[in-house]
Amino acid sequence: MLVTHQRAVLRDIGELVEERAPDHEVAVMAQRIARRLSIRRRPRDPRAERGAGKLASVPYRYRSDDIDLDRTIEVLTERPHPDDTDIVVRERMRSRRAVVLIVDVSGSMRGEKVKMAAATVAALSADLVDDQLAVVAFWSDAALLAPLEAHVSAARLLDQLLRIPARGLTNVGFALTVAHAELARSAARRRSAVLLTDAVHNAGPDPRTVARRFPELHVLLQTDGEHDAALGADLARLGHGRFAPVATHRDVAPALNRVLAG
Repeated sequence: MLVTHQRAVLRDIGELVEERAPDHEVAVMAQRIARRLSIRRRPRDPRAERGAGKLASVPYRYRSDDIDLDRTIEVLTERPHPDDTDIVVRERMRSRRAVVLIVDVSGSMRGEKVKMAAATVAALSADLVDDQLAVVAFWSDAALLAPLEAHVSAARLLDQLLRIPARGLTNVGFALTVAHAELARSAARRRSAVLLTDAVHNAGPDPRTVARRFPELHVLLQTDGEHDAALGADLARLGHGRFAPVATHRDVAPALNRVLAG
């Protein structure tokens, strides 16, 4: 494997995409996938979150039937004609999450590669609507498309991804360094990174060193073309995360459900 040691740069996304419009056909296809996947993933079954998180006393929201009797009596003494939501129940509250998505845009963003990117952005945007999501695009350099504190739509993120000109080399290590720094800024209890790549690393130092610093680094390995499964699996293992090969964009949502479960 050829690995070149050049100085990587964190690019300003505005400078990269300012004058370039994405291929119209590719953009339409990506947005169609994003809309379909967002609609499919947005509904949530509240029962799936039971048994996880800290117990808290909250107004009844048609979920828990474990009534906090003392708190409910306090409320009812002030409301002679109570509503259902005046009942206080004990419910497990899921901790807020922070996720950094790291997308490999080296080479041409066409075909199945752009479909996978669209599916990943859409699925995470829908699933993390109440959480923090940052997106890093990378090639030999990297660009922060959206920091954790921003709320950028899936459509906007995809537009930015598709406007980045095709790049040749792949510096996985630098992308992980940028993502780790962004993730370290969050105060969320659960902090994760999701790396979408073929793991054909050919620029910069060995990314395994950076992977060890993550509290949770998951790898979605694109297997539709040339790929390095051994490196991808190593990064997930060293990053205390999970590894999932994805051959088409239809594999993305099930893979995300597996790696982010728990």
